[in-house]
Amino acid sequence: MSHEELNSVIRQHSELLAAQLHSQRTSMFPPDAAKVMRKFTSGEAATLLGVNDSYLRKLHLEGKGPTPETTPGSRRLYSAEDVRALRVLLEKTARKPGDYLPGRRAGDHLQVIGVMNFKGGSGKTTSSAHLAQRLALTGYRVLAIDLDPQASMTALHGVQPEFDLVDGGTLYDAIRYDNPVPIAQVIRKTYIPDLDLIPGNLELMEFEHETPRALAQGNAGLFFFRVKEALAQVDANYDVVVIDCPPQLGFLTMSALSAATGVLVTIHPEMLDVMSMSQFLRMTADLMDVIAESGADMTHDWMRYLLTRYEPTDAPQNRIVAFLRTMYGDRVLNAPMLKSTAISDAGLTKQTLYEVERSAFTRTTYDRALESVNAVNDEIAQLIQKTWGR
Repeated sequence: MSHEELNSVIRQHSELLAAQLHSQRTSMFPPDAAKVMRKFTSGEAATLLGVNDSYLRKLHLEGKGPTPETTPGSRRLYSAEDVRALRVLLEKTARKPGDYLPGRRAGDHLQVIGVMNFKGGSGKTTSSAHLAQRLALTGYRVLAIDLDPQASMTALHGVQPEFDLVDGGTLYDAIRYDNPVPIAQVIRKTYIPDLDLIPGNLELMEFEHETPRALAQGNAGLFFFRVKEALAQVDANYDVVVIDCPPQLGFLTMSALSAATGVLVTIHPEMLDVMSMSQFLRMTADLMDVIAESGADMTHDWMRYLLTRYEPTDAPQNRIVAFLRTMYGDRVLNAPMLKSTAISDAGLTKQTLYEVERSAFTRTTYDRALESVNAVNDEIAQLIQKTWGR
């Protein structure tokens, strides 16, 4: 097969796959192919708010807050917007500030969480997406940034790069060396209140290609500050930024590391993955030294390891988990992200566990997966609160 023939086949397959994905999205989210968040039962809404369902019913009967949708079976359903409105209402009469709106207060700095690992399949994107959505649903103002050119988190949030980002619209536009745009121009609202998105696509690779040229020409400056400087433009608009970093230690990752206040490293507890992580950590440390020597402040509020796709019944995995906890102690999050068919099946329809209907799975499968994901994300939320001195 000649170069021309191979190139033609690859292009045809790429276009065919993109068309099929677009068709799938259109059929799943008619009529305008836009995703919407599902409604929450009164029990789910109460759990998100941290109140009893009976108290939520009382508010409804008293005409306080938004009016939920009522099904023919008299079940109350709340939209994500309803939950947000209830947070604002409850915060006004809360015993202490932050009970229902736990975000930043005066003097608190923006939390920027870099989720990273340079080995594919470590659960990095799944962890990033669930973390961003959970924080938004529990009252934080969140900006999710897809810095991975593969753009999996972008697709998960209903944006298809091949069709929706033909004229740019990624973080690259705000950090490029020639004519960068204000970061606000590439931020998109999502279908979840308080969750905004900067999508990604292959265009992000241009930063990897342009930085060496800019360095050679003396035009790059302190290139690793570019993400940090872009985020400074919208600092007051968010409580937390979650960055899904590319699976490589390139210039994008270095810039994300410089912007991060917290670092979350995903680990799949298999020996090959642990061996790969050893190299990742060594290279990361070397890069951080280089950046620090150039004048950057590389201090971080926290750094944690997250065990992903963990199977408690897998004896070899348990040995590796014990090995990691012995080595790294409390830097390994107590809660692991369990391997679950609920999470993987949700991904087939470009959804997270928070978006899919519970009825689509057996109750025990869904509840077990949701409990695991919530435990991880709530532990990270506690780290954020501790950083803010609470």
